[in-house]
Amino acid sequence: MFGNLLDRFFFFRRRKYFIDPELRTRFQKNYIILKRILGFTPRNKSYFIKALTHSSYLELYPELSKSNERLEFLGDSVLSMIVANHLFENYTDEEEGFLTKSRAALVNREHLYIAAQEIGLDKIILYNEKYLRDSMEGMQTIYADGLEALIGAIFLDQGLSKTKEFVIERIVQPYEVDQNFLVDTNYKGQLLEYAHSKRLQPPRYIIRSEEGPPHKKEFIIDVFLGDELFGTGNGKNKKAAEQEASKNALQKLKNEI
Repeated sequence: MFGNLLDRFFFFRRRKYFIDPELRTRFQKNYIILKRILGFTPRNKSYFIKALTHSSYLELYPELSKSNERLEFLGDSVLSMIVANHLFENYTDEEEGFLTKSRAALVNREHLYIAAQEIGLDKIILYNEKYLRDSMEGMQTIYADGLEALIGAIFLDQGLSKTKEFVIERIVQPYEVDQNFLVDTNYKGQLLEYAHSKRLQPPRYIIRSEEGPPHKKEFIIDVFLGDELFGTGNGKNKKAAEQEASKNALQKLKNEI
């Protein structure tokens, strides 16, 4: 039966494609692991096969008909709605600003990447390793997108109630224990707010250096308030370097008070 399902997952054009036996075996093993992760047996396995297939994997197996992109789109919306509703119902004394920041922290790529690893999703997502090229950012994107696609698959297969149960248990509650999700890691935004509150000039970010091959860049960025250098940061992309520079600038500013 699983073989027939895989046959429907492949498409046919002018000539018939034959399913690689190794690929078939990998799908079957991954499906067994997936059922342990989910805690239930899916009604429609095809949703979950697609959820586990990153678009880059189609380069290796062009006979595959679908990737997880559409399910990721759906799962992203479902996840955001479930998290927003949970925060609204359980943090009744908090204002809109708290709810917005908390939701953003729970559904951002870094958090979903960690959650995907903790539930074991990283062991069964299919992707082309050439796509990553030693890029942590690429790995985070693949795992986070895969988790969103899985949420989309659960929603289609089991409905909202089961999806809510999965999201709260696997993504939200583990981080409510010590309130990690309440930590605001948007240091760039914090620095801008702090500068505005102290009537300082807005931060300016200047790239000091950019080194390494295109697939493995290393950025060093300085942040200035007015003409004074307040912080320096480095990272694998501009965003990460700016965040680190902002964090260092905040520490310096607050130590000067």
